[in-house]
Amino acid sequence: MSTKDSTLTQEYLQSVFTYSNGNLYRKKTISNQVKGKIAGHLRKNGYCEIGILGKIYKLHRVIFLYHHGWMPNIVDHIDGNTSNNNIENLREANCSENIWNSRLNKRNKTGTKGVSWDKKSKQWIVSCSVNGKRHYLGIYKDLDVAKRIATWFRNKNHKNFARHK
Repeated sequence: MSTKDSTLTQEYLQSVFTYSNGNLYRKKTISNQVKGKIAGHLRKNGYCEIGILGKIYKLHRVIFLYHHGWMPNIVDHIDGNTSNNNIENLREANCSENIWNSRLNKRNKTGTKGVSWDKKSKQWIVSCSVNGKRHYLGIYKDLDVAKRIATWFRNKNHKNFARHK
């Protein structure tokens, strides 16, 4: 692989890098990249990026390709930590699954996804999405009941991708 526009392959990655504990290390010095040094850098958004053959890639995607020989459209961080690129923490996901596994929005005041306060009724509304469809799960006076309903629904429908907080 010698051109800037070449497709990245597992074979090429394994010839240039070694992998250990969620990091790639350069096997040889190329340009200003020193042999044995961790490849890539952490961005402000929490993702690590790496430059390979003149193109910037998210490190978790490259590590997935390094191990599996193919790169899915979406690579999900199981624990939600975008800088944890251990291969055991990476899995293929579709768009919905990736959203289901996202962290709780910082504006959420209930501490649980899918539960919100309805000012008009002065009660808790529960609604969650599956496959692009919003499911209304009821309105509750008790916040703990609302949280349990939302958690039950996500566990049932989001399965391994259910993240509640």
